[in-house]
Amino acid sequence: MSHSPLIEKCVVLARGLGTRMRQEDPGAGLDARQSAAADLGAKAMIPVGRPFLDYVLSAAADAGLRRVCLVIGPEHGLIREHYRQLQPSRVEINFAVQPDPLGTANAVSTAEQFAGQNEFVVLNGDNYYPAEALRQVQALGQPGAVLFDAAALVAAGNIPEDRIGAFASCIVDADGFLADIVEKVNVAPAEHPKLVSMNCWRFGPHIFAACRDVQLSPRGEYELPSAVKLALQRGQRLKVAISRAGVLDLSRRSDIAAVTERLKNVKVAL
Repeated sequence: MSHSPLIEKCVVLARGLGTRMRQEDPGAGLDARQSAAADLGAKAMIPVGRPFLDYVLSAAADAGLRRVCLVIGPEHGLIREHYRQLQPSRVEINFAVQPDPLGTANAVSTAEQFAGQNEFVVLNGDNYYPAEALRQVQALGQPGAVLFDAAALVAAGNIPEDRIGAFASCIVDADGFLADIVEKVNVAPAEHPKLVSMNCWRFGPHIFAACRDVQLSPRGEYELPSAVKLALQRGQRLKVAISRAGVLDLSRRSDIAAVTERLKNVKVAL
């Protein structure tokens, strides 16, 4: 039996405005550097030992994702300068600029030139995915997704149960393919989904048409889960792997101390 070669390209969505982080009570026990980064909404660059994004990229490199495109905003010179000075050897850093914060589907669209005709992985810049979950993306061997068991996210990550309803809910068919995805259901805890998307995707170039064609969400953004749903409706098949590992979510100031503690013994190699 032949095995698909590892894919190397990875698009990391690092454009987020960090609105919740900027608005949250500043008295969250942070040091001066953490507070300054949180005030800017620069979630990916918040120091949690070293900038959070360094840990994200190191785990990606561990899984064979060696060519990275960081989707940033025009104001994110700090990220460019950090990696220019760092000069990573395990990962090749590219940049795509999303001029306006128009949502995650729009962010993925900015990386079309980087992706070309290759398959590529999409990750959030404010989530730390264990390398084992990223290796599951490689093992799919075709476009698809790693979905996360909601109970495991609560038990093994830093995501409280009342935040699970903010993530997209997913349904898998009997053959192990994604059947449906519903963006940010925000339901009562008793009705929380069992499988959620943390934006850990493996796509081919087909996704770009769906990202361009998707309608604005009620929040006024072009959302990636909605683009995925459109791709499914157009006949795209996305294979699913299920992870029961924890993911670290850096969405709020109150996450910073816990994430710092969880990453303190994690070695970064870029």
